[in-house]
Amino acid sequence: MGYSAAIYDTIDYDVLREMFVTVQSQGRGTVIRRFCMKERKSLGQLFVPLCLETLCYMLAEMVDTFMLSTLGDAAVGAVGTAATYISVFVIMFSIISYGMMAVMTQYIGAGKLEVAGQARRLSIYFNAGLGIVLSLFLLRFSGAVLELVGVADSLMGYAKAYLGIVGGSCVLYALIPVFSGYLRAFGYTKEPLTATITANVVNFILNALFLFRFHWGVQGVAAATVISYGVNLLLVIFYAHRLIRIPKTGERLKNAQVFLQILKIGLPSAAETALYNVAMTLIIRFLNQMDPEGLNVTARSYTMQITNFAYSVGAALAEANAILTGWRVGAKQYEACDTGTRKAARIGIAVAVFLESLFAISAGLIMRIFTDDPVMIALVGRLLTIDIVLEIGRASNLVFGQALKASGDAVYPTIIAAIFMYLCAVGGTYFFGIRLGWLAAGAYVGLAMDECVRAVCMYRRWKKGKWRTRRLVAERKA
Repeated sequence: MGYSAAIYDTIDYDVLREMFVTVQSQGRGTVIRRFCMKERKSLGQLFVPLCLETLCYMLAEMVDTFMLSTLGDAAVGAVGTAATYISVFVIMFSIISYGMMAVMTQYIGAGKLEVAGQARRLSIYFNAGLGIVLSLFLLRFSGAVLELVGVADSLMGYAKAYLGIVGGSCVLYALIPVFSGYLRAFGYTKEPLTATITANVVNFILNALFLFRFHWGVQGVAAATVISYGVNLLLVIFYAHRLIRIPKTGERLKNAQVFLQILKIGLPSAAETALYNVAMTLIIRFLNQMDPEGLNVTARSYTMQITNFAYSVGAALAEANAILTGWRVGAKQYEACDTGTRKAARIGIAVAVFLESLFAISAGLIMRIFTDDPVMIALVGRLLTIDIVLEIGRASNLVFGQALKASGDAVYPTIIAAIFMYLCAVGGTYFFGIRLGWLAAGAYVGLAMDECVRAVCMYRRWKKGKWRTRRLVAERKA
């Protein structure tokens, strides 16, 4: 029996170091006997573009807020309100994008690239259909949605205009994560970053043009947002088709089987995001009750603006490790997966301690950018000090939690989140902040407890090794 080795030139070698296919000729066709690969991208190579991309999104939001402030506080508040409700609809799209990443990376790791392609195709169909339906709904009923949630009359005009235009184009929000996730699953993290930077530049230029040259107000900001997202989508589609070519091996599964695997990961992950948003809404409501001047809720906003930089690092590190986890679980490289995830957690904790300690020490200097109020500066300084503990817990929680989901163990993190987000974060805000009178500092104690307790639970779950039995890739029956 004769064997020959061939190298498929279908995926860039920046992503995979080796792709060897051993084939055996049998009569009329060729049967693929073995397909194995090793990822070439390291944690750092995946992490840096992901971190920069997250920071770009944050910077874009800050620039939009700054430009909108020239129209007045009502415009800023209205757009912020409308964007909040758009994010609720975006959670529906994340059901697919979360699940797709786990499914794709595992099948890529197992060498079953055609199944990974199936996952992408099914995700496009589902999110595109849902996106079109929601776009038409928001285009027609944006005013009714805002009236239903009780938006103030002073904000209604601006909010309706923004929600109608941006919400009416939310099919873009549905498809960008699919194509960006497709690229990331194959190790291409620089290309989504390039698309994001390009879209941000377009958004900045059009915002300036529509606001200060044509004086289109909130409608101009909304139009600039839609056009920039359109540019982003076109670029990730272009990169996906240019860089990734999947060989036809015949190793396909039933579409229903692949879609159910996507939902198995995506539904719990999206549910966790939805639960988090509801918990944050309740916490903000408690903060608003702490003082009539809004000092505590404002301090929380300033603190978040600063700590988001540390969060973006932890989130990007967790996502980069999740990609590696999917590849390694798919390839049954469990020891490498365990070692890599523990290393990522240690890096995340070290970075969190360094950044948050730096922010806490420099709180007075940083806050001078925003305000000269000594009371506000002192309060934010206290919150940043507590946040050192919070970010240690969050870094660990993100890394181990994302790794569990990427391995196929997605239900447990959601159950733990549902319990402790409300017991510690929401309950702690009420108990420490209102009942004990610690105010915003009490809220942050509750938030820190939530992240730390969940981090311990995620670590213990990972240590037990049940994730090793949750591999999504089914073995071929002899």
